[in-house]
Amino acid sequence: MRISTLAAGLALLLAPPVRGVAQAPATASFEVGFASRHVLPPEPYNWRGAASHSLFDVVWYPADAGARTQPQLIPPFGPAIFHAAAAAPEAPMAARPRKFPLILLSHGTGGTAQSIAWFATALGARGYIVAAVNHPGNNAIEPHTVQGFMLWWLRANDLSAVLNDLLTDPTFGPRIDRARIGAAGFSLGGYTMFELAGAKTSLAHFEETCRAKPEQVSCKAPPEFPDLLAKSTALAASDPGYAKAQRRAGVSYRDRRIRAVFTMAPALGPAFTPATLKTIAIPVAIVAGADDSIVPVDANAKYYAAQIPRAALTLLPGGVDHYTFLDECTPEGVSTVPQLCADRPDVDRAAVHKQAIDLAAKFFADALH
Repeated sequence: MRISTLAAGLALLLAPPVRGVAQAPATASFEVGFASRHVLPPEPYNWRGAASHSLFDVVWYPADAGARTQPQLIPPFGPAIFHAAAAAPEAPMAARPRKFPLILLSHGTGGTAQSIAWFATALGARGYIVAAVNHPGNNAIEPHTVQGFMLWWLRANDLSAVLNDLLTDPTFGPRIDRARIGAAGFSLGGYTMFELAGAKTSLAHFEETCRAKPEQVSCKAPPEFPDLLAKSTALAASDPGYAKAQRRAGVSYRDRRIRAVFTMAPALGPAFTPATLKTIAIPVAIVAGADDSIVPVDANAKYYAAQIPRAALTLLPGGVDHYTFLDECTPEGVSTVPQLCADRPDVDRAAVHKQAIDLAAKFFADALH
């Protein structure tokens, strides 16, 4: 159930030519609108310890040609840390074509729906509706929780809940082409794509891998939550609900409405066995920086590509790192969160974004025809 729609965005964060999408010309270029919403999935819902019991999402979409766009500043109040291309809050949707494809979008650890606004806005300009969600307990606008950082597989439920809501929304629902629904994700959001595509998490495989190779980044607590592993162990012993949720890691979170997934620098390779990845039957595209220092590609992007039957892997050379896939930074961002903004000297973040968008647009045009 939706409790607010078409409000201005309030989220805080921390190639080849594109083949035409059906019902939209190959050269389509739209103004982009955006709207923020709060979604209430049917209870009971696992909120992962988050104080807010609603899913905050942002939707970017092709807008009317007369839409009054403005630069997207993130956050939209106070000193902006990131920025993205211009979009129009609450703008009317473009009248034509009658239907648009839909892409669901999942952020990385500790990010927000606007972490990769650059990606959503660019797809919106090419004729896609794009909906991103803040994952409970694992986003930058509310306190982090053990459950939000450890119950990774439940992120897939968040995207399915947003999809359910969008399809019944009086504004967006009638304009979505239900035969052309895809999803995309960055980092931990990339892992979420494989859950949606049908792979099943194996905590046993994850733990076995980490015992053998404890130096793997996936096996260590993230910098946002340095005591996470100890707190998770304690919570599992004291909270039956958390322990029960852990036992459900291996169930399927496949959403069959999603026909293709695109991942950027996907994480948590050890969470999946080769056998479960081989069951993925929909098109998968993976793009990552060959020199990713946060989520090394050998245990992640390359591992996924080697196991998934229909996966296409693109490794971007030249020092492209993990956080290059986040929004471009403002001068304020460069000074306050340099770890998210400091690309290597030879890397042009905007150019990398364009490469990723060209890859995504061609991939979805082919996969969602």
